[in-house]
Amino acid sequence: MIKEHVDIDDIIERHPGKPESLIFLLQDIQAAYNYISPEAMTLVCDHIGVPLTQAYAVATFYQSFSLEPKGEHEIRVCLGTACHLKGAPRIVSELERRLGIKPGETTKDLKYSLDTVNCLGACALAPVSVVDNEYQPNTTTPKLVRLLDKMVSE
Repeated sequence: MIKEHVDIDDIIERHPGKPESLIFLLQDIQAAYNYISPEAMTLVCDHIGVPLTQAYAVATFYQSFSLEPKGEHEIRVCLGTACHLKGAPRIVSELERRLGIKPGETTKDLKYSLDTVNCLGACALAPVSVVDNEYQPNTTTPKLVRLLDKMVSE
């Protein structure tokens, strides 16, 4: 999931300098950089004329935005009722051990981010995880370990 470098000014200039552009700008910046830096937030606010507090309120309200750098590979494990009952907590524990991070953290080399979610809306596939935006139905620890090993070799 290597992203091409995109110039922040190019992203900003693609959007009208109006407050209604805020979410679209944040989405494009998030997509390009995997997070929204304080510098990017300031540039966005200057361009569309909204206070920083308003932009931060939006960015912290929506879970799809991150104000911290995310890893090249994002792993989300569902801990909803069905997934929990089918072993998701053990999967999370193994990922924590292998990656050396807790949910909500990113490895120091910015390769992996680990998160847990309350529901992915796929209870019939429990336990379910999402790796780099691809659903992994009937997730098992060995399946995820094989997937991690494959990522390392790419």
